[in-house]
Amino acid sequence: MFYHAYDSYLKYAYPYDELRPISCDGIDTYGSYSLTLIDALGTLAIMGNHSEFQRVVDILTTKPDFDANINVSVFETNIRIVGGLLSAHLLSHKAGVKLEPGWPCNGPLLRLAEDVAKRLIVAFDTKTGMPYGTINLRKGVPKGETAVTCTAGIGTFILEFGTLSRLTGDPLYEEVAMNAVYSLYNHKSPLGLYGNHIDVETGRWTYQDAGIGSGVDSFFEYLVKGSILLQKPELMEIFHEARRAIDKYLKKDDWYMWVSMTKGQVTIPVFQSLEAYWPGVLSLIGDTSSAMKTLHNYHQVWLQYGFTPEFYYIPQSEAGTNRESYPLRPELIESIMYLYRATEDPFLLQAGEDILRSIQHSARTPCGYATIKDVRDHRKEDRMESFFLSETTKYLYLLFDTENFIHNQGQYGTVIETPNGECIIETGGYIFNTEAHPIDPAALHCCHDVPKYSSFNFSELEAKRSIFRGDSIDERRSYVNKNNCTETDDEKDVQNNKTEEVAVDEITTESSNTYVKLEDNDNVSQKINLGTALDGNVTLYRETVEEITHVDKSFKTKTNKKFDVQEMLERFRKENKNQRNATWENNYKILSCKAQPFLQRISILGEFFK
Repeated sequence: MFYHAYDSYLKYAYPYDELRPISCDGIDTYGSYSLTLIDALGTLAIMGNHSEFQRVVDILTTKPDFDANINVSVFETNIRIVGGLLSAHLLSHKAGVKLEPGWPCNGPLLRLAEDVAKRLIVAFDTKTGMPYGTINLRKGVPKGETAVTCTAGIGTFILEFGTLSRLTGDPLYEEVAMNAVYSLYNHKSPLGLYGNHIDVETGRWTYQDAGIGSGVDSFFEYLVKGSILLQKPELMEIFHEARRAIDKYLKKDDWYMWVSMTKGQVTIPVFQSLEAYWPGVLSLIGDTSSAMKTLHNYHQVWLQYGFTPEFYYIPQSEAGTNRESYPLRPELIESIMYLYRATEDPFLLQAGEDILRSIQHSARTPCGYATIKDVRDHRKEDRMESFFLSETTKYLYLLFDTENFIHNQGQYGTVIETPNGECIIETGGYIFNTEAHPIDPAALHCCHDVPKYSSFNFSELEAKRSIFRGDSIDERRSYVNKNNCTETDDEKDVQNNKTEEVAVDEITTESSNTYVKLEDNDNVSQKINLGTALDGNVTLYRETVEEITHVDKSFKTKTNKKFDVQEMLERFRKENKNQRNATWENNYKILSCKAQPFLQRISILGEFFK
């Protein structure tokens, strides 16, 4: 399936962004990045095609930078380009690519990723520290750009920017991304809910529906994954707090509705196909029971239509009008893969096979795989988004390839020499960004002033016995109860207010067919040719509204003062608007797994009770 689509892209569509699988040609959708090529890199490595991986890396590294006069989505560019380049950089050793001295702290793909991130960072220069949704890769924030950004477009940077900081030693990226997360946290409603769109200059919510789907989804995903990858307990604390509100107000019979963020009343009783990532996130925190219940609901929708429509109205059990399409999305198979790794429930293999057979039967064309325009009659649309090769085929492959190196649970690793001494990499625990680009967490500990932990001196055991004392049963029970997300009796009371009539606006979604914000947003389609030699000296500006004649009218004009990224970072530090919670930052216990009680475990094995 992967090679049918990938080979067709190379034959008919390269160097355009995407393949058109019915017309058998290509189209630029995100600015002629050859986006499908970047998105497919990780899948090539996971499927073991190292020669093609190396060939594509050689193509990408001939590009000096990403300098171009084009408007791009900050969110999409981060998850696809920065994430894809960082992942390919970290997979290069596994794929046998010739490495520069100092890898993984150095390398051409890492430099390209940092070049893109530097162009995106100007978007964060706002009063709240939350970023604009669109920037120009050469000039910064466009003139007239709306300050309204979706929640996911604010909270979906910590994986890529955190990885970049850990590899380069520059704290800028991680600090800026964390500042945006804290700013978003400090703007949640009194109910603990997050809306869909917010004004990043004023902090005012402009679209107040709260849900777990489009416009919000990857924010919650990155709280969990960021806490694991970067060992930041505060991110997990923010997630647990958000989940308590989600379970209290959104969860109804293992579905998740959309509600008013201020009142908690249901506004849109709809399931969106993007929400199918949620069981996978729950599996990452060990709540496989809740995850499986919700996954069964989502799988029933798949069985009803053969695909999951973009919108599915729960009370009527039918696809939403004008939202009946299935653009080959990966979220459901993603959750199935995660849950199978956690439970090995054979039902999940059958569910994965259902998805595989549906796509193969109804979406395949002579030149690739096509978006399903209407899940009710399986009509096709002439588009194959790049995430089909980056995510959908990858998660399907990993579901069935149980011995893949990605699934390594620490049984083996590779010792490499770095400027900081020996480092062990490729030990498993890979964290996927929201475009399914895997990041090796071990590699993040190879670079730049990472604390060296020495072995414990057992001659001091008596003096330091308390370090190894562990928890008493009462302490453990108290801790588990504290973080338990089970609803109280009061919380279980479901409000019976009549569902409000709310128009469903087209909103910014991960990899959606359109990129339309709540307020006016001109989607500029301009072609960028990265093959052209460009000036590598990048100067970004925060621009004022004064007009001068020689400046492109689609942009604010430049002031005499250049944008200084270090000045922005120092301002964030000095203002300290989003104060950290020191207790959260040191609560590493929240990142640990809850083991089964010993007696329960051995009784299940039949060692005590026959």
